[in-house]
Amino acid sequence: MRDITVLVTASGAPGTAALLRALRLNGERGVRIVGTDMSPQAVGRHFCDRFYVVPRGNDPAFGDALLDVVRRENIDAVLPQSSHDLQGLADARERFMGTTVMVSPPEAIRVANDKAETYALLERLGLRAPAWRRVSGSRALALAAEELGYPDRTVCFKPVFSSGSRGFRVLDATVDRARQLLEERPSNIAMRLRDVVELLPEEGGPDLLVMELAQGRERTVDGIARSGQVLLGHAKTRESMRAGLAMYFETLQDHWLMEVAQRVVAELGIEYFFNIQLVGDHVIEINPRISTIVYQEDLNLPYLGIKSALGEISPEELMQLSAQVRPTRRALRYFDQVEWDDTSSAAGTQLPPRS
Repeated sequence: MRDITVLVTASGAPGTAALLRALRLNGERGVRIVGTDMSPQAVGRHFCDRFYVVPRGNDPAFGDALLDVVRRENIDAVLPQSSHDLQGLADARERFMGTTVMVSPPEAIRVANDKAETYALLERLGLRAPAWRRVSGSRALALAAEELGYPDRTVCFKPVFSSGSRGFRVLDATVDRARQLLEERPSNIAMRLRDVVELLPEEGGPDLLVMELAQGRERTVDGIARSGQVLLGHAKTRESMRAGLAMYFETLQDHWLMEVAQRVVAELGIEYFFNIQLVGDHVIEINPRISTIVYQEDLNLPYLGIKSALGEISPEELMQLSAQVRPTRRALRYFDQVEWDDTSSAAGTQLPPRS
């Protein structure tokens, strides 16, 4: 089996180190990894065999920059990690001749990235989503919050397009601002409506999604899909949040969650990796990309996804591997660090190959 070269975008993302380790320790072949990121300080700069600084995913130059890296490095497959990279890659994927770009069709990306479109889709499918309003400006936000029960009920809002809890805030009339200031970390996401209104323009500004605050256990489904069919996946909890990221996960055996995932994947025609998030019985996020994986030594989802993309494993073979998912599996994230002497002549200089 020949060695392959994989390009991993957003190689500063929190899951990068575990993902790259899994790709290398696949037990079958050598995997050469080329990382890209908009920041020269991305950890992928130190863990990948080659590294390139590229424009942000929503920059019109992003597709051309990725295509240039693909041609330079003879890439077999492109694996995006960030929601911000998906639309640009989906729109340009036909230009990547001879390279498999692991991204869903452009329309699937557009609907999944637009949270209001996502919730409308869930309602059409008969799946539960939080009650919601799409608004812009502080006046419309305040009206929507009151319609959803504020101040008697806690509600929340976030930008229509966001990723990794960016811009997500809880509107809670009982917030003690003095306690927040003196006793809590600055990452606390609860605010009072009047404080938010002071920060936003009265009209206009970015579109926001105002929602009821879903309550209950946080769970996700991660998996591999082809042609709108879930071939291999697993459910897990999301726990111990820190800075908007889940830090602890427990694998679950939950047929209902897998059925929810199949309905969403089929409706959108999702290809390759996906992640669907729920709070209680409410679906709150659809991410048509790879997310945090609970790895097993005998079930390497990222590597299996790449094999599927390259036509090296059949859908039937992938589906048979579902029996290997272990509900006893746990994952704990933690902080680590790397050290180096910076001998480059300028920030962002491409690193030489790793020895």
